Amino acid sequence: MRKHIGADVWTGRTDHTERRSSFRYHQIVERVELDTPWKTSSTNTCAIIGFECEEGVRRNQGRLGAGNAPNAIRQALASLPWRAAEGHRLVDAGNVVCPYEKLEEAQEALGHAVSDLFSKSATPILLGGGHETLYGHYLGVREHIGPDASLGIINIDAHFDLRPYDNQPSSGTMFRQILEQDSNSRYFVLGIQRFGNTQELFDKADELGACYICEEEMHEGRMDDITSALLAFMEQQDYVMLTLCTDVLNAAFAPGVSAPSPFGLTPMVVRALIRTVASHEKALSFDICEVNPAVDENGRTIKLGAYLTNEAIMAFMGRNNDDTGT
Repeated sequence: MRKHIGADVWTGRTDHTERRSSFRYHQIVERVELDTPWKTSSTNTCAIIGFECEEGVRRNQGRLGAGNAPNAIRQALASLPWRAAEGHRLVDAGNVVCPYEKLEEAQEALGHAVSDLFSKSATPILLGGGHETLYGHYLGVREHIGPDASLGIINIDAHFDLRPYDNQPSSGTMFRQILEQDSNSRYFVLGIQRFGNTQELFDKADELGACYICEEEMHEGRMDDITSALLAFMEQQDYVMLTLCTDVLNAAFAPGVSAPSPFGLTPMVVRALIRTVASHEKALSFDICEVNPAVDENGRTIKLGAYLTNEAIMAFMGRNNDDTGT
């Protein structure tokens, strides 16, 4: 099921109605129907698509509420200044909705929607939802690049999400599903918490050849080394996709997530990671997951999620133009 986004979601402050240098997101975004035959006329277009789903979080026994995040993040984005260069385009292709308990069907629908955005020459920007969003995101990327291309999946996350899926998939199984079913995919996760994952999960990560950097190693003083490791990983792949699970952030900055932690990364470190990956020529798309409006404090996590999404959009927008407007 797909839902069109009403104009009431994209509202905000208006400083000027004609001067583009004063525009904000709500004055730029074009709301389109996913199934209509539109195609971008710009060489640099980002397309937002939401995934109203938390079934995977429910199965993984997390805090519910992330299904309401896509529109909440849109509303927080709406008033942010638009700083991309002239000629760049932002479209909103609506939400894919997960009917009760039908996670697998919803992930397939999301995958087809993502693939459709690629066919329209747009860069998909996915707003989850639980981190099960990633599997639908992956299905769309793989459909787009074909079965033989090597794909690097970069995950900014406190957790490996490599749990068994014998009984059913959840928000904690996606990367194991991918790595066991797709020999041409590689996995790099940044922000792993030593006491947020069992030893069995560390062992499974090693068995599956995952690369990872633990949370206590990820501070601003080590960003040069981390960036070098990221770049080396990306150079080894044909394509790269980026996913952010907001529970990687310290709960002092992001209390409204499905699985909060007193430890975690700072927003500055996460911002730097997003900029590094999304500005790389091999990066195809981005998703943000597990923002949970139901347990947020004064909209702090929603706002931070919007700012981090903006970082991804601006990095994608700036790749083909020296003047990013920033």
